[in-house]
Amino acid sequence: MILHIKVFGRVQGVGFRAWAVRRAEELSLSGWVRNRISGSVEILAEGQDEAAELFLSACRKGPLFARVDRIEAIGVPDAPVLPIETGIFTIQATI
Repeated sequence: MILHIKVFGRVQGVGFRAWAVRRAEELSLSGWVRNRISGSVEILAEGQDEAAELFLSACRKGPLFARVDRIEAIGVPDAPVLPIETGIFTIQATI
């Protein structure tokens, strides 16, 4: 399963990206996470269906100091989507 989502709320400056990397690695997901200039966080993750669902559920809460207001599935990206390297989950530059 591939997840391509944006997370909105107080999700920057609270360790969301590092938290997402740790959680994704625990679930053996590949992909990346990046901040958006708009204040959201964008994630592209790929892995087993059950692991991806657990990751999505975790993203609805985020790390301790985050406040997730909503999560959106992105059908067609509005910015370049970086490729996924199998077995790696990284933090990418803000766009």
